[in-house]
Amino acid sequence: MDSIKVREHMDRQAILLKPDMTLATAVELLLQHKKNGAAVVDESQHLVGFLSQQDCLAVMLKSSYHCDLTAIVADCMRSEVLSVSPDDSVLRLAEQMTGAKPKIYPVVENGRVVGTINRTNVLAAMNTYMQQCYLAPA
Repeated sequence: MDSIKVREHMDRQAILLKPDMTLATAVELLLQHKKNGAAVVDESQHLVGFLSQQDCLAVMLKSSYHCDLTAIVADCMRSEVLSVSPDDSVLRLAEQMTGAKPKIYPVVENGRVVGTINRTNVLAAMNTYMQQCYLAPA
């Protein structure tokens, strides 16, 4: 199972947000692409933060009282972000995900964001592996 790598199960179609993007635009992208969160990158695609739906809800709720959503992504994102490498083990990531850790991890290679991997991706990878266990001859 340690041989199953993040690279094989990550989402290569991850959306990337910019720190100066309006929160309204970021929310539209998350909804349009049905994503629970997205990596925030600088001009060189280097990871600078992460914005989740939960982060957006908190700001939008506060703004809804005055109908003034003026925030930008940099105002709402988390700048301390756990990330993984494409060559990391899915098993080790699954162990990490069983705690109170993020549900989505940016995948970073050579300093650049190349995708994301979430609990659904990890669960699917583990399910495929477990099915192979049952098919293996005894």
